[in-house]
This record gives sequence, structure tokens and C-alpha cells, in this order.
Amino acid sequence: MEKERKKKPDERFKIANREALIGVALAVFNFVWWFAFAYGLGGRTPENYSYVFGLPAWFFYSCVLGFIIMAVLVIIVVKFWFVEVPFDEEEGEQT
Repeated sequence: MEKERKKKPDERFKIANREALIGVALAVFNFVWWFAFAYGLGGRTPENYSYVFGLPAWFFYSCVLGFIIMAVLVIIVVKFWFVEVPFDEEEGEQT
């Protein structure tokens, strides 16, 4: 009777874990992108800065371009890799 109570793992948890890992990977990518450009290009003296659209290059690439790239990546990830998961229990699982 105990064996009947043991059920296979819910597929929704597997999907949720995968999507959470994708979200963490996107956040880590965003931080690395921002850090690399902000401190890589911004580590010089202000007299040596180059400018893009009137903004210092380090700020443009880390904040402006980084935001645009992250927005596009999130849209792509949500559209192609995330799936709709029902929150209600299946008919056979109710106790």
C-alpha cells in the first residue's frame, strides 16, 4: 500500500527548476556584461574616455546597450524556452 502512495515526481517541478536556472543564468550574464564594460572601459581617467551618443562609452555599453541586449534575450527566452504550466492539480492526483 505504501508503494501506491509513492508517485513519480511532478513534471511541473522539473520545468520550474529548468526555468529558474535559465533566469539565474540570464542574471549572471547581465552582471558579467555590466561589470566588464563598466570597470573595463571606465577604469581610465575621464580625460581619456571615448563617447557614444554623448555618453561615456563605458556607460553606453554597460547600461544602455546592456539593457537592450538583456530585454531582447529575455523576450527570446520567454518566447521559445518557457512553457505554460497549469497550477491546478490533475484530476487523478486529488486526495
